Amino acid sequence: MFQRRGFLQRILHAGGLAAAEAGGAQAQGQGQGPGRGDARYLPRYARAQDYRSLKQSSFARDGGNADRFQIAPGATQELFADEGAGVISHIWFTIAAQSPDHLKEIVIRMYWDGASKPSVETPVGDLFGLNLGIYSIYQSAFLNCSSIKALNCYFAMPYRKAARITATNEGKIQVGAFYSNIDYQKPRELPGDVMYFHAQYRQKSPTAATTNDWKNNGDANRLRNLDGKENYVFMETRGRGHLMGVTLGVLQNQEFWMGEGDDMIFIDDESKPSITGTGLEDYFCGAWDFGGRDTAIPFAHLYNGSHLISAAERAGGRYCLYRWHADNPVTFSRYLKHTIEHGHANHRADNYYSVAYWYQSEPFTDFPALPPADQRIPVLRAVAGPGGAQPA
Repeated sequence: MFQRRGFLQRILHAGGLAAAEAGGAQAQGQGQGPGRGDARYLPRYARAQDYRSLKQSSFARDGGNADRFQIAPGATQELFADEGAGVISHIWFTIAAQSPDHLKEIVIRMYWDGASKPSVETPVGDLFGLNLGIYSIYQSAFLNCSSIKALNCYFAMPYRKAARITATNEGKIQVGAFYSNIDYQKPRELPGDVMYFHAQYRQKSPTAATTNDWKNNGDANRLRNLDGKENYVFMETRGRGHLMGVTLGVLQNQEFWMGEGDDMIFIDDESKPSITGTGLEDYFCGAWDFGGRDTAIPFAHLYNGSHLISAAERAGGRYCLYRWHADNPVTFSRYLKHTIEHGHANHRADNYYSVAYWYQSEPFTDFPALPPADQRIPVLRAVAGPGGAQPA
C-alpha cells in the first residue's frame, strides 16, 4: 500500500499539485500545535488544489443534443487542442459506427509541445486494451471498458507548451457518432522532471516460429533462447524514462497453450536482457495457463488481467491481457526494448496485437509505420506446424 500511495502521489505531482501541496503546508505551518505543518493525516483531495479544471468535448456547438463528431472515411477529427502547460487527467470515448471493425480502423494520435511526430499512435480499441477489436467490460488501474462500450483512460498526460489529440477514420465507412470527453488541468507551472506519455501499437500476424517440428508445447523444451532476437517486440525507444506496462491481444493459430514465452526487457544495453521472466501467464501475473483448456476464467484486477478468454488453447482462441508496472515502473537512462517470447523460445506462430505505455523525457519518438487498417483486423492464419489450419 505504501508503494502504491507513493506512486499515485508522484502522478499527482506531475499534474502540478506539488505547488498546491507546498502552499498548503505553508498555510498549515502558520497554525499552532504538533503535526500541523505536513498534515499527513489528511488525504490529498481534502487540501487546496492549485490548478483550473477544464474539459474539451464533442458537445453540439449549436446547443442541440447531437453531442458527437462524425468522421468520414479518410478524415481526421481534432479531439483536443490546448496551448501552454497542462495535464490531461482522464479520457472518455464511446463510438457508434456501422463498421464492425471500427475499434481497429480508428487511429488515435497525440502530439505534445508542437511536435510533428506523435507520442501516441494506436487504433482506438488497442489504446483501451481491446486489442482484438472486441468490446469486453473490465476494470483496471489505468484503463477500463464500462457498460456499455464506454472507454476510459486515467493515465496522467502532462505537457509544457501544447497538446493535440486526433482521431482518424482509416476505414471505408463513415463513423456516425464519436463521443468524446477529455478532462484536463491548467496548473501555474509544472515540475522540471515531468515526462511525456507515450503509447505505441505493434503487431505480428503471425509471429515467425523458430521451428515447426513439435507435436505439443513440451517438445519445445529442447530449444534455447538467451538473446531474445526472435522475440515479439512491444516497444523500443532511446532516451530517458520509465515503462508503465502493456496490453496484448493474442489470436491462436495453433492448438495447445499459447503461453510459456518469457518476458525479456533490455535496459540501456542492446546486447542482453536485464530482466527475464518465467512465462507469459507469469508476466501477466496469472498462473497455470489461466486455468487450462476447459476451465480458464477471465479475470481483471488493479494491475493485471486477462479480461477476455475465448476458446482457450484451441486454434481460434482469443485472449486480451494487461500488465501495469505501477508498483515499480521499469526505468531506463538511454535505451529500452520490451519483448516477450511467443511460445517457449518462440516456437509458436500466433497473432499478437499490443500497445506499450511509457513516459519519456522527449515529447516524441520515431515509431515504425502503422500497418494498414485491413491488416490490423484479427483473422485466423494458416500456418505450418501442428494443431491449426494448414497452408494450401
